[in-house]
Amino acid sequence: MIGGSLNGNSLLKMRITKTGRDTTLSRIIQFVEEAQGKKAPISRVADRVAGVFVPVVMGIALFAGVVWTAIALLGASGAIPIPADWNINAAFILRVVTSILVIACPCALGLATPTAIMVGTGLGASNGILIRSGEALETAHTIDTVVLDKTGTVTEGKPEVTDIVSVGENDQERERFIALAAALEAGSTHPLARAVVSFAAKNGTDGSAYTLTDIRNKAGRGVQALFNGQPVFAGNAVFMKENGAGMAALEDKASGYTEQGKSVIYVGLDKTVLGFMAIADTVKPESAEAVARFKKEGIRVILLTGDNKNAAQYIGNQIHADEVIAEVLPQDKAAVIRKLKEQGAKVMMVGDGINDAPALVEADVGAAVGNGSDVAIESGDIVLMKNSLLDVPKAIALSRMTIRNIKENLFWAFFYNMIGIPLAAGVLFPAAGLLLTPMFAGFAMSLSSVCVVSNALRLRTKKL
Repeated sequence: MIGGSLNGNSLLKMRITKTGRDTTLSRIIQFVEEAQGKKAPISRVADRVAGVFVPVVMGIALFAGVVWTAIALLGASGAIPIPADWNINAAFILRVVTSILVIACPCALGLATPTAIMVGTGLGASNGILIRSGEALETAHTIDTVVLDKTGTVTEGKPEVTDIVSVGENDQERERFIALAAALEAGSTHPLARAVVSFAAKNGTDGSAYTLTDIRNKAGRGVQALFNGQPVFAGNAVFMKENGAGMAALEDKASGYTEQGKSVIYVGLDKTVLGFMAIADTVKPESAEAVARFKKEGIRVILLTGDNKNAAQYIGNQIHADEVIAEVLPQDKAAVIRKLKEQGAKVMMVGDGINDAPALVEADVGAAVGNGSDVAIESGDIVLMKNSLLDVPKAIALSRMTIRNIKENLFWAFFYNMIGIPLAAGVLFPAAGLLLTPMFAGFAMSLSSVCVVSNALRLRTKKL
């Protein structure tokens, strides 16, 4: 028995074999903590540039001051001829140095990245995409591999009856088959039983018209009872054979559904099989479209699940995944992500369950489905509040737009400096007598910041 198991019908006697420290949940938490410790911070473009830009500007200001001082001294000594109206003195030189330092003040450079990230995360939030860090927003545009959890992420996360095969050909016999199945499964909390009851209710019957007695649950096989003194039962093929029910006519049809990874529940009355129901966790309507969008962007899609290979491959074929990795234990999901990263892939993991948490943290970017577990949401860098896979390509597109905006901001910050610093240094003074004042330099510096902020705000008008 593992955490989260439900006891539907019996008294349990249990022996504790592992304490809290050794449980699966404890191990998952440990994996999350380890992955968090290994996650390297993403360096900021503006920080790297500013580290070089500021000393360079100070050097330019000092160099310009030295050059104009030398010109003034050489002109005064008569070594070089300079016009009398140039009036190069201490005030002139101080004006040059001050103008260079003022116009090159890296305000725009400092605003380029955080303003774009702030607006980008706001745009994401307005579209139901919560981005928990600037690092995730910066990294998402580099993703080349998306790993999708199956249950609850690609699929609806709850089993549903997808097909029924009734031996009886008329509607009355078919209705009796469905009603008996619902009556048998009504007292069970098993997910497959819940799917049968829900299907019967949708078809206008809840099985209440059939009074059953001596109901017994057979673990791992099915449930049996008495109906008007006759044995009635629902369960797997092994259970049918144990009750002596002839089912040769249905086995070939049933095998086609089991090959699709579906669970098959037979319903029998006395020695006769009335039919069977095929149950599966259905794919969300938008999953295939989301995968198609990933592929259009050149992103590889991998389906990762702990389910059996048949079920996983069937779902993978439905959404056209590039690769299916099945029968993976919770603690091994992070290892799969780690292996992909070691192969050079930039990985985004998308999941919703507690067993996805280690993989969400191990990935370059983890995207948690909003209706998933609290642990998954806490582990994700991005939270999809609409619970839709279509928001994942939107998040990647948002990252690309934000990075493009940051680069534009950096361009404008440097453009002003490339024009303004030479003017402040006095390169046009000999030819045109043009020299910036510190006041005008301050205005130009402010204008560059306005341009950067205005450009960042343009992101708010974009549609994902």
